[in-house]
Amino acid sequence: MTPGAYPPRVDELQRGALVAGALGVAACGLGLFLNPHQFFRSYLFAFLFWTGIAVGALGVSMIHHLAGGRWGLVILRILEAATRTLPVLGLLFLPLVFGLPQLYLWARPEQVAADPLLQHKSAYLNVPFFLGRAAVYFAVWSLFAHLLSKWTQAIDQGGDREAISKKLRGLSGGGLVVMALTVTLAAVDWAMSLSPHWFSTVYGILFMVGQCLSALAFVVVLMAGFADQKPFAGLVRREQIHDLGKLLLAFVMLWAYINLSQFLITWSGNLPEEIPWYLKRLQGGWQWLGLALVLFHFVLPFLLLLSRDLKRNAGLLGTVAGVILVFRMVDLFWLVAPETAGGHGGHAPGFSVHWLDLGALLAVGGLWLLAFVRELKGRSLLPTGEPEIQELIEGAVE
Repeated sequence: MTPGAYPPRVDELQRGALVAGALGVAACGLGLFLNPHQFFRSYLFAFLFWTGIAVGALGVSMIHHLAGGRWGLVILRILEAATRTLPVLGLLFLPLVFGLPQLYLWARPEQVAADPLLQHKSAYLNVPFFLGRAAVYFAVWSLFAHLLSKWTQAIDQGGDREAISKKLRGLSGGGLVVMALTVTLAAVDWAMSLSPHWFSTVYGILFMVGQCLSALAFVVVLMAGFADQKPFAGLVRREQIHDLGKLLLAFVMLWAYINLSQFLITWSGNLPEEIPWYLKRLQGGWQWLGLALVLFHFVLPFLLLLSRDLKRNAGLLGTVAGVILVFRMVDLFWLVAPETAGGHGGHAPGFSVHWLDLGALLAVGGLWLLAFVRELKGRSLLPTGEPEIQELIEGAVE
């Protein structure tokens, strides 16, 4: 396989992204004019979802460099293409800068003046510091993405594999620690501070696990579509698909465990500063969304992914991953929408989905996918400098 060779379905993805992005941007432009508050609410939700895939891909890449295994080699270039879109996502963050007072109580001077708790938190929750932290997050993530892609490409170009692999392990080991810190702070800044009177000590972990799950689900969906096309045809075998299925199952279980832990801690504590967050999500129709998450984000995928045969079938595993990816969107909507729908102080309004929620998903997703496809086409889709990949290629030829 030569650099730049890619499955024909990548072109289909590019065309679909272009159409979706154009429709979404047009819808968002109209929505910004008609209903600015709803636009920023919807845009934040969409931004968190698509950014989560790119950041999660960075985390999964680092896990692969530390743990090794063929499962990571066959998806490595897809993960790296997703991580290299982080500078684009930094640009897509800019519309939120103009909507901070629409989204966050702490960004409204009159609210801060009337609330002693917001005054106490103002040293951290203020607009200049918020924007400065966001710039640091994207700078750090983009730097990690650049170095990992640069060094793995150097192996393909004939560099010293052992020396470069050692650098990759060293960067990934320290990088995961930095990722844990920056993702936690970003989750607090962008999502948890929507309700500045509420807090959770596991909220950052919940976002980290969710982002890795989003990235894995996204990659498995693509691999299911690419498995019968060059350069992956004959190389993506049942063993690699099985490993990806097991990893997907592990993150589904971890997501459920973290969510259950947060709920039980809040329930047992029964503190007035903690329970309103759940009360908003357990009434007014939001409870049915929560039940759907239990059933389709955990119970159904968990039961299906227990099947060894399903985990060795690319098409079936891709379908399960697609369901998980859809419910990753639902999970993020359940996390942020009750706060931004006008329920800052008391009860959230009843559950509803606005057309701008779909418009923002299409706009941000279309633009992100275009950037992703550009990165995917720009480099070889297989790390040909790895001996395991050469063995797979030779076996496919035979």
